[in-house]
Amino acid sequence: MRMLVTGAGGLLGSKIVRLAVERGHEVYSGYRNHEPPAGQKLKIDMMKGDEVLKTVEKVRPDVIIHCAALTDVDLCEKERDLALAVNAEGTRMLAEAADRTGAHLIYISTDYVFDGRKGMYKEEDEPNPVNFYGYTKMLGEKHALKCRNHLVMRPSMIYGAGQAAGKVNFALWLLDNLRNGKEVRVITDQYLSPTLDTNLAQMALDAAERGIRGIIHAAGATRASRFDFALRLARVFNLDESLIKDVKMEEMKWIARRPRDTSLDVSKAMKALKAKPMELDDALRLLRGEVEELESEGSKDF
Repeated sequence: MRMLVTGAGGLLGSKIVRLAVERGHEVYSGYRNHEPPAGQKLKIDMMKGDEVLKTVEKVRPDVIIHCAALTDVDLCEKERDLALAVNAEGTRMLAEAADRTGAHLIYISTDYVFDGRKGMYKEEDEPNPVNFYGYTKMLGEKHALKCRNHLVMRPSMIYGAGQAAGKVNFALWLLDNLRNGKEVRVITDQYLSPTLDTNLAQMALDAAERGIRGIIHAAGATRASRFDFALRLARVFNLDESLIKDVKMEEMKWIARRPRDTSLDVSKAMKALKAKPMELDDALRLLRGEVEELESEGSKDF
């Protein structure tokens, strides 16, 4: 299968690229600033419609997995024009290009399209974002849904062993601090469905290979607060739980408002996908193995 992955230098995109190459797919790795680890590398500026269309027409992919996005929630609140250009307009242009070429478009969205008032959201629940990041991703969903051959996948709090695109995700931030004996302040009253990048990449590739369409919640199978996530991570990595201090959302000095409970019901994914959403403890054990493998590979370089 010929596959185009946007945002291939990011945490999720780079994982999808690696796994897709291992599975024998012909992979084109689209990026803007951070070079992807594998695949045939293509520079794409998602804010330039003609460039997007030319790239898709040149590659003629069977499937496009669209991971590229501006995900910094506070930055999206401050730089609204930029957030719209990348998350909404970029997706619109890619969806139109997919339609022209007949590609299967898989759009990686977010749990932040929901307002967080009830949690355990199902695919049929109405999006109602409380911040501009969620709003632009909701617009991206609407554009993706207009593509004849589409799939919208909604994960929640993606984490992983890699430091892709120069960013440290929540799990690695916790690990770094706890290993160095530093206290961390972690929110107790925000609930999500933490999603390991490896698990999400497996679900996305499964959906791509089998041509699954519609909307599907492709998140971790466990509803957890960030505080609970931190405790479980500490236990799996045998780190000092007493370093994890509780804090409430109202104490955080955020620019953008955060939803309180955007946990996702993954029942549909459990039934539809061969690669199933993982329970949190299982995912954290897999994360530990991946972290140790990366550290072992790094130590061989010296």
